[in-house]
Amino acid sequence: MGESLVEAVRQALRSVRDPLSGRDVVEAGLVQGLAARDGLVQFAVAVPRERAREMEPLRQAAEKAAAGVPGVLSVTAVLTAHREPPGPKPGGTGRAGPPPAGHGHAHPPKAPPGQGQRSPTGQGPMLLPEVGKIVAVASGKGGVGKSTTAVNLAVALAAQGLAVGLLDADIHGPSLPQMLGAREKPRTEGDRIIPLQRWGLKAMSIGFLVDEETPMIWRGPMVMGALEQLMGQVAWGKLDVMVVDMPPGTGDAQLTMSQRVPLAGAVIVSTPQDVALLDARRGVKMFERVNVPVLGLIENMSYFCCPNCNHRADVFGHGGARAEAEKTGVEFLGELPLKLEIRQLADAGTPIVAARPETEEAKAYRRIAARLWDKLQGAGAAAPRIFVE
Repeated sequence: MGESLVEAVRQALRSVRDPLSGRDVVEAGLVQGLAARDGLVQFAVAVPRERAREMEPLRQAAEKAAAGVPGVLSVTAVLTAHREPPGPKPGGTGRAGPPPAGHGHAHPPKAPPGQGQRSPTGQGPMLLPEVGKIVAVASGKGGVGKSTTAVNLAVALAAQGLAVGLLDADIHGPSLPQMLGAREKPRTEGDRIIPLQRWGLKAMSIGFLVDEETPMIWRGPMVMGALEQLMGQVAWGKLDVMVVDMPPGTGDAQLTMSQRVPLAGAVIVSTPQDVALLDARRGVKMFERVNVPVLGLIENMSYFCCPNCNHRADVFGHGGARAEAEKTGVEFLGELPLKLEIRQLADAGTPIVAARPETEEAKAYRRIAARLWDKLQGAGAAAPRIFVE
């Protein structure tokens, strides 16, 4: 059924014309990663990077054509930018390659002081030019509470009067809809997506755009294209800081972020046991190799706190992240317990920093956020003062 549905969708897409070449999108080679499973269809439409914004109607037309195929229950189509080789195509009739640096935009967006106009790899203008500081919250492996940490740090920063954005960069396993208690689809204005607002944050996730149970069966180029859309097509506006919840590991998303936005730094989240610390060490080395400063390590699930008697037990050991921070020469930002209330509130879409600000755990998140903001401002910089009770 899957293969026959893929072929039926491919035939339906032949009715959609590429306005640049005049050919149908299949013949023009614009359809990539077409896959179908249980009636769920996904594919990318590859377009020239400098014309991606004006090609949104083409994406919509392709999505509509695929949705009309019998047996299709849901369609997810994304634009993914590609570069054509410079010069004319063989035969002299093809489209020219992308314009050189400095061209292709009548009025390129002005970057804040200290942010370059173009990515260091030459892959077009740097994204998120109106964001003051961009911080990646990362982990070497999954299951260490990275997303919970990212959400609570973002809420803690927003509670101090900062304009904060929260970007879910985990395309395959988005968790922000659950953790923020946001299920509605974002609205659009023209070709711009308006981020949802929760707990004083502007937030965006691929999970807001697709059905909750839709699996993202995408390869690297599609993942990178979707991530670039979440950064470049969303109307983030001016922000003091953006917290990016990264997927675990050291793969495509990490490279895309380091190449396409001016990351101010990364925070590594780990649990105390040796296997997690080994992966955290890889995360530190990865960011160092792409010239992104590591702002510090956080030890999550540092100890278990009994909800009945408050007895403390070091289930996964204790102090491993602090020792690792000393070994790798980065700052240890703090520790957070393995506590039932943190998990329950996260599952309910109410981060503990917002729902239980008087708890010791919420205060710990705020202390880490305060230190993080101080580091982002730099020595001697005039920054809003963050008070932690």
